[in-house]
Amino acid sequence: MHPAILTLEEAILRFGREKRNGQRVVFTNGCFDLLHPGHISSLEQARVLGDILIIGLNSDKSVRQLKGEGRPVLPANERAEILAAMECVDAVVIFDDLTPREVIARLLPDVLVKGGDWAGDKIVGREEVEAAGGQVVSVPVVSGYSTTEILRKIRESAPSSRAGS
Repeated sequence: MHPAILTLEEAILRFGREKRNGQRVVFTNGCFDLLHPGHISSLEQARVLGDILIIGLNSDKSVRQLKGEGRPVLPANERAEILAAMECVDAVVIFDDLTPREVIARLLPDVLVKGGDWAGDKIVGREEVEAAGGQVVSVPVVSGYSTTEILRKIRESAPSSRAGS
């Protein structure tokens, strides 16, 4: 397993407020089921906002609950390996809950980043981050990219099975 894949406790020990030495910790989260250019863009934008980028990654169980049967396409450990290998990513923490609220509340990043498709008052963790003196930033979403759309295209282009063939 990639050394940047951490438990929440390991992330707190390494990047907790008292360990930062003036470095700004940025946190973002998502399913990152099939990594596409929209994901890459948002992660690179997030990284520019601080010194350390930590990704909260939805577990397989939470992705299934959020996205439905047939998801995730890739299991959490594989999604985490891909993200951890990215130059802009310093750590990946897999979480089981439907939201990253506990991860955010315990880690208390300096900057919480979500895509601009999330209404500001709907960003989970906003209250915790702002109460601790941090900021919440929305980054523009790159239009034309969606894991759901990629999967739809794959399904539509797959040959259909016919009876008797």
